[in-house]
Amino acid sequence: MKPTKYGKRRTVPFRRKRASKTNYKKRIALIKSEMGRLVIRKANNTVTAQIIDYEPKGDKVLVSARSNELRKLGWKMHTGSIPSAYLTGLLLGTKAKKKKIKDAVLDLGLQTPMSGGRLFAALKGAIDAGMNIPHDPEALPSNDRISGKHIAEYAAKLKNDTERYSKQFSRCLKEKMNPEEMPKAFEETKKKILAA
Repeated sequence: MKPTKYGKRRTVPFRRKRASKTNYKKRIALIKSEMGRLVIRKANNTVTAQIIDYEPKGDKVLVSARSNELRKLGWKMHTGSIPSAYLTGLLLGTKAKKKKIKDAVLDLGLQTPMSGGRLFAALKGAIDAGMNIPHDPEALPSNDRISGKHIAEYAAKLKNDTERYSKQFSRCLKEKMNPEEMPKAFEETKKKILAA
């Protein structure tokens, strides 16, 4: 910055940086890898996974999967949980396999990654589908958490408190599903994804 007679000249940052949507230093490092980016984003009720390739005119989405798509495969449980995040990653991985995309680099954006959380559950799903993505194995959730065993155990403990139980698992009960059967529903949906 060259000083002027009014003081230092101010450079205005890019709009997405000002809005705290993009960390350009991380983005450039990911683009330099020359691999597609596995972009995983989470909301309260959904998980979205995409493989995005850089193009000068704008990023191009090569493959995409949302946890809402699991409903078509018979998944009646919550779509924002760790098991549904894993299944979304697995679904993305199978779609990528069909398009002959094998390698990617993980892009979590500005989200705070938490070991064993939904972001890494989706990553494990993509890896289990046969994708090659550099990662730290310690960050991935355990198989019990991925299958929803922890949710089934919690539901069994909470069953005596009918008010809390019906409030906590309202979606499952509305779909006439038993939350204690989540591991079974998980395995059934996983088989359907791998068979497709």
